[in-house]
Amino acid sequence: MLKWIFAVMLIISVGFGAATGNMDKVCDSALNSCVEAVDLFLYLLGGMCMWGGLMRVAEKAKLTDRLSELFRPFLKHIFKGLDLNGKAFHAVCMNITANLLGLGNAATPLGLEAMRRLEQEERPGDTTSRNMIMFVVLNTASITIIPATAASLRVRHGSAAPMEILPCVLITSACALAAGLISASALDTVGRRKRK
Repeated sequence: MLKWIFAVMLIISVGFGAATGNMDKVCDSALNSCVEAVDLFLYLLGGMCMWGGLMRVAEKAKLTDRLSELFRPFLKHIFKGLDLNGKAFHAVCMNITANLLGLGNAATPLGLEAMRRLEQEERPGDTTSRNMIMFVVLNTASITIIPATAASLRVRHGSAAPMEILPCVLITSACALAAGLISASALDTVGRRKRK
């Protein structure tokens, strides 16, 4: 689907550029945007490597196990029936930790691992289990304590105070998480009633 959207956008841009006599600006923008995209990728890569490496160090040093203990009282109410000492719960905690640090890119492989572990433990068949749905909500609308990627982008673009967005990030991410979990729980309850 995205390839069609990008193709249409490209055709419209070239069409308007040709119609208004600004083809040179269209060509310059296309070339400069490619260079800027690679430059931004390289800039963010360093931060991603550092934070991803710190996550692996934390895992090897058993810090994530301690974080799992902190999350346990909260998560046992969300992930009902999940083995709190199992590999799936550990992978979920790793993903939550990465999201708390604002490391969306580092959280992605951890999220895939957590989903794979949940599927192995729960064996839902062709459908998605309740815990898998709750994990997707928790991963997508997670609370971010340190918006590392956003702060890196703000530094890149000359912000004098890149972390000043922190209160807004905390409030919006907490509201999004609460709305997502309440909606998922309500829909799960309605679905179970209909199946009875």
